[in-house]
Amino acid sequence: MNGYPTHFNIVTERTTQALSATGFDHLLIASGVLKYHVFDDRPYPFRANPHFSAWLPLSQHADCWLAFTPGQRPRLAYHQPDDYWHLPPAPPSGPWTEHLDIEIIRSPEEAVRLRPGSGRIAVIGEADAALPGLEPNNPPELLARLHYPRAIKTDYELDCMRQASARAVRGHRAARRAFESGGSERDIHLAYLTATGHTDLDLPYGNIIGLNQHGAVLHYQHQDAERPARHDSLLIDAGAEVAGYAADITRTWSGGDPDFQALIDAVDAVQRDLVAAVRPGRDYRDLHLRAHHELAGVLQRLGIVAMDPDAQVTSGLTRAFFPHGLGHLLGVQVHDVGGLQREPAGGEIPRPDGHPWLRLTRTLEPGMAVTIEPGIYFIDSLLDPVRQGRQAAAIDWDAIAHLRRFGGVRIEDDVVCTETTPENLSRDAFAAADH
Repeated sequence: MNGYPTHFNIVTERTTQALSATGFDHLLIASGVLKYHVFDDRPYPFRANPHFSAWLPLSQHADCWLAFTPGQRPRLAYHQPDDYWHLPPAPPSGPWTEHLDIEIIRSPEEAVRLRPGSGRIAVIGEADAALPGLEPNNPPELLARLHYPRAIKTDYELDCMRQASARAVRGHRAARRAFESGGSERDIHLAYLTATGHTDLDLPYGNIIGLNQHGAVLHYQHQDAERPARHDSLLIDAGAEVAGYAADITRTWSGGDPDFQALIDAVDAVQRDLVAAVRPGRDYRDLHLRAHHELAGVLQRLGIVAMDPDAQVTSGLTRAFFPHGLGHLLGVQVHDVGGLQREPAGGEIPRPDGHPWLRLTRTLEPGMAVTIEPGIYFIDSLLDPVRQGRQAAAIDWDAIAHLRRFGGVRIEDDVVCTETTPENLSRDAFAAADH
């Protein structure tokens, strides 16, 4: 946890400024509560409130509360129940414990002792975390001022994300070996979990592991246990986590078809070019539109679309092949907050017309961690209207029919904007693992 004391001080200062600007005297943050399946006693996977995790590396700790008053040491109600049905959390330990006063509580209700006696209180959390006198009110004006600066990562956060990238890369390498050995989607998923040391319950997001045509489903949510007759392609979008901070990496592998491999290589070249363009002062919306132009060039060069790239973008044709945003902010949340926010006080920077799924519209600054994930897919529901439209004659439908069985290509890296050359957390981790 290199740099945690400085990180703690930065979060303290940001929070102090946010409280002052919005007229609140105190802040309380609930880590969250376990949620259970309806009519059952089986819990859903727990993940702490990201506002809580931004302070403390306790992403799996339910029923805890953090109390902060500017000028005073933060206080933590650390829930450690006397429970013989489940293993309770270990006693608090680590460098983070030196920076706040910790009170062990045996029941969630004991956290009410953190409630200040007077002044305006902001309480951040879900409604079901409420306790008497600690009812979440989630003031929008305060949330905006807490969300906006989170885009700029501290050195501690970047260190956690580097470690998460290394962990994820171990999984991606194992997944590729399982694919090349003829494994099913489930086999590949289990190889990934084994290599990363994760379980399904503590991944930062559900693994997307799509063989063949499943690679055309952007958020494919299953892992088929049956091995397909052919292993034409694998698209794997899978991450890892360290101290609550996520990696988010996507790779696409070919089973040997030269046409599909040419498409992978072309998208990879576009992706590398876009990564190199992650620079201070760059409007991320421009980078997203640049991706459409460069991917249109790929479609033209490979003979899939006989149309000038500018015409493809202007007509909206590229959106049938690349229907999602170029990327998003990344941090203690995979899709980190504040990506559309205009300024600390709030407001929204609009997305480009016709691009409703873009998650990031801000201008890049040093310290921002973003994903860069261009893709080209062959999705029937998007291509069928093109087949019936004026642009149909410009499409090589035989090429589409051939490439359709591979699903699509997406390549995603986690990238940090710096004062100079961007830091590519993902490719740096792959390079380190190869030595």
